[in-house]
Amino acid sequence: MFNLDYSRIFLPTVPILEIIIRGTAMYLVLFVLLRLTMKRIGGMISLGDILMVALVAAAVQNSIARDNQSVADGVILVATLAFWSYALDWMGHRSPLFQRFYNPPALLLVRNGRMIRRNMRQELITEDELMGQLRQKGIRNINEVKEAFMEGDGSITVIRKK
Repeated sequence: MFNLDYSRIFLPTVPILEIIIRGTAMYLVLFVLLRLTMKRIGGMISLGDILMVALVAAAVQNSIARDNQSVADGVILVATLAFWSYALDWMGHRSPLFQRFYNPPALLLVRNGRMIRRNMRQELITEDELMGQLRQKGIRNINEVKEAFMEGDGSITVIRKK
């Protein structure tokens, strides 16, 4: 009735180095791609947090379903992902050069009631999207804005004119 193959449940079915390389490659590739193309996805949580949730969910799926990976494979892969998440956070904290890429500086979108269209194009923000963000902050007219910035996490910060 209970014919279990314990070696298939608990022993790795793929070489450990391959698991580490796959986890490392996917984390770094996804991080760079999302950093370059989807800055606004983060809102108040970091890009690294989103990657960890998505990759961990994908990594443990096969281990749970017994679909080509043992539990040990999934644990090693999740540990690899957690290592890279921590390592990138650590590097962002320690290296000013890496910090600029990992947590980009705020980008000025509005100065003295005038949109800076070049910066808006850079971040693919339309006038309607910017105005929607300003309305959410209680601003009806762009002339009320001294400065508005897109922060590194994708949120928009507004400083009103006095």
